[in-house]
Parts: sequence; structure tokens; C-alpha cells
Amino acid sequence: MSRSKFAIGSVKPEQRSKLYWMFSDSGVLIKRSLSHIVKNRDQVLGLTIQPIMFMLLFRYVFGGAINTGSVSYVNFLVAGILIQSAAFGALTTSLSVATDLQKGLIDRIKSLPIVGWGLLMGHVVGDLARNLIQSLVMIGIGLLVGFRPSASPYEWLLIAGIVLLFTFAISWIAAIMGLVARSVESVQWMGFFLVFPLTFASAAFAPTQTMAKWLRVFAENQPVTHVIEAVRALMIGTPIGNHAWLAAVWCIGIIAVAMPFATHLFRKYGGR
Repeated sequence: MSRSKFAIGSVKPEQRSKLYWMFSDSGVLIKRSLSHIVKNRDQVLGLTIQPIMFMLLFRYVFGGAINTGSVSYVNFLVAGILIQSAAFGALTTSLSVATDLQKGLIDRIKSLPIVGWGLLMGHVVGDLARNLIQSLVMIGIGLLVGFRPSASPYEWLLIAGIVLLFTFAISWIAAIMGLVARSVESVQWMGFFLVFPLTFASAAFAPTQTMAKWLRVFAENQPVTHVIEAVRALMIGTPIGNHAWLAAVWCIGIIAVAMPFATHLFRKYGGR
């Protein structure tokens, strides 16, 4: 069915630009993904339980054994948990894309006069919303177990920007995994294989200076560490060094590569 048979207001559909329809179609699919958050609150609950367990485990079981210098371990820990949960939460995109492929939604999208890759954008924006909720919950739990940040309102805005930029970047990688795996089972192990080493071999739970030399080189030069260190510095007032701009460069670079590649794969597997 063609858009040309319908008119919206005083402007005929054929008079609207391709850019207009791109944003309009993406908006509809973003709304679809956001509605899933409201209808399926267990999804947010499930994404929150694991990071809360990690928070309590490291805070009360391992916290006394890990030396973080003049910074209390709980203040050191919260940034790591926040970014780890954002990374795992972003993998919801891969599960959603794989599920849409399995259920044949991609074929139905193909048959409609809409921008097909907007479906990916919908899932990615849905992840941003879920991770925003999750981050607020995790900061609240952190405050309950002794987290005492010193960030100003401006610094909190910078923290939110870094977390959302990181989530946006990881979500596009997740979209690629969902398209390549094309099954929920494959997506789960692929996501674990990617996120687990990046988050644990980082500055999330222990200072990189305590790691073996070969692991320290990796940990100090991978994107997750730069994101964590930038967020941690803004939260508790430690020196930020070059972590902020390196985190931004890593995230923007990932988006610049992953977003067009995910769009290409989507078109290959049935999108437009």
C-alpha cells in the first residue's frame, strides 16, 4: 500500500520529503519499543536484579580485600557497576532484533511503505530509556550502601551524557549481533563473550595497577575503562586526565562504524 493514497492535514504525502518520512517512520518504531518498557516491566526488573547483586557482592564480600587507596571502595565501585549494567543492558537490542527476525516481523516491515532500518533505531532508543531507568536505580542503591558522590549538577549532566553515549554505541554493536546470530540462543552467548571480558578486564572492580602486566596493558587501553574512569572522576572528584575525551572518541568511533554496518546488514536480511 502506497503512502500516496493518504493525506495528512493539508499536505499530501507525496509532497513530504524522504527525510520527513525517515524521521516519522523511526518515531513510530521508537514508540513501539518504548511501549514495551511500560507493558513489560519485568524487563527492567530483570536488567536491575543482576547489577544490584553485583553491587552487594563486591561492596560487602570483596570490598574489604581490594585496596583503592584514599577512595573508599564503594565510591570506587559505583561507576564500574553503572557502566557494566549499561553494557549488559544494551544487549537487549540484540535479543529484540533476533526475536523480530524469528517471528517474521522483518518480513512484515519489508512489506510496508516505511523505512525498515527504523526498527533498529527503535530498539536502540528503547535501550537508552531502559538504561536510564536502570542507572537511576543503581545510583539509588549505591547511596543506600554508602556511596557519597561529590558531583555538581553540571557534572551529573556530563555523567548522563557519557553513559547514554556509551549505551548508544554498545546498542549498535548489539544490533549487529542480533542480525548476525538471528537466534536468541546465539545472541546470549555472543553478548556474554563480548561484554564479560570488557567489563571485568577493566577498572570497574579493581585498580588496573594491581593487574598482571599483560592484562594491565589491555585494561588501561580499552574503551570501557576510559568510560568508567571518566564517570568515576566526575562522580567523586578524582583527576579525570584524558579519560573523558578518549571515552568520547571510542564511543563516537564505534557508532560511526557500527551504525552503518548494522543498517547494511538489516537491508541484507530483508529491510529497506
